Amino acid sequence: MTPADPRHLEWMGLALAEARRALETADVPIGAVVIGPDGELLGSGRNEREALGDPTAHAEMVAIREAAALLKQSEAGGDGWRLSDCTLVVTLEPCAMCAGATVLARIPRVVFGAWDEKAGAAGSVFDILRERRLNHWVEVYGGVREAECAALLRDFFAAHRPGTSQPTIA
Repeated sequence: MTPADPRHLEWMGLALAEARRALETADVPIGAVVIGPDGELLGSGRNEREALGDPTAHAEMVAIREAAALLKQSEAGGDGWRLSDCTLVVTLEPCAMCAGATVLARIPRVVFGAWDEKAGAAGSVFDILRERRLNHWVEVYGGVREAECAALLRDFFAAHRPGTSQPTIA
């Protein structure tokens, strides 16, 4: 798969729809989906830190938990937590927590939209997903529908943090 893969563009549309849902609860508009090996949607999530009062309720974490729960229910004797052959698609470059969860869940591919120059862990600030000292490495495809993903964040922060046009995710 390449960054111009039509599936990446389509899947990012699903993640963007989740990001827009986060606006309903005044959460930062970040959305994520976990896509199975056959292209099926296994999990979806949006940022819910404000809605749930949970600092770990990032879009990626919500989507990974949902996908793992679905796999655990559907696999005969499966553990559910190994998301091998899945793809995580997220509107913003994952942070260190979400990148760590991706590695631990054995997700082999991450597709993301906007780069996070302040807290990104897929190449901007850190590169946890491709850290060779870890037991699992991830293919990373960044900048997919980047302008659309970045505009959603920029508009949110312009409305919620006057005088700020840059996202502050941490």
